[in-house]
Amino acid sequence: MTTMGTPTPAPIVRLVDNDPQVLKAVSRLLASAGLQTEASTSTREFLDHYDASVPGCLVLDLAMPGGSGLDLQRALIDRHVDMPIVFLSGRNDVPSSVQAMKDGAFDFLTKPVDAEVLLSAVRHGIELDRAHRSHAEEEQQLQARLATLTPREREVLPWLVSGKLNKQIAAELGVVEKTIKVHRARVMEKLGVGCLADLVRLASRLHVGPTAN
Repeated sequence: MTTMGTPTPAPIVRLVDNDPQVLKAVSRLLASAGLQTEASTSTREFLDHYDASVPGCLVLDLAMPGGSGLDLQRALIDRHVDMPIVFLSGRNDVPSSVQAMKDGAFDFLTKPVDAEVLLSAVRHGIELDRAHRSHAEEEQQLQARLATLTPREREVLPWLVSGKLNKQIAAELGVVEKTIKVHRARVMEKLGVGCLADLVRLASRLHVGPTAN
């Protein structure tokens, strides 16, 4: 996936753990699988260097001084950062794991973690992030298309997806049928659709419903 001709950066697995030995061991494991890593020893260090434009996932220690893994997770939520998180914990902490999952973590592993289990979780996280970014980019492009409509075309759009005929819409809006035909053609061209069924599906994705009249 590219944006404006710029290649998407390679994914990075962010590692946050206050134990340098753990960071070193996990970094080596992921590097042996061809994955790039970026290590931080605290939540503050991570937040100071985090670049949201770079894809990847986060492998996060649960218990750390100066800000726990759950604290960092909540900080990311507050910043509207939707990044897949794999939690690592030194103990089987059920309440914390439940809270982490409620807040959006997709995996919670207990140390010492099996290498293949961790690699599988990280790869899954990267794929989730890739899918999320692709979807977000598509939505952004759709919103950009919608923004090209004139106010009048935006007004007519719910009528176009209501299933009414051009002459019925014209009567409702007090204009001639030819005007609705022109609006329909321009709306479909600007939104990049070739038939009414595609226009209805696209309008639904844009949360534009048919008029109730």
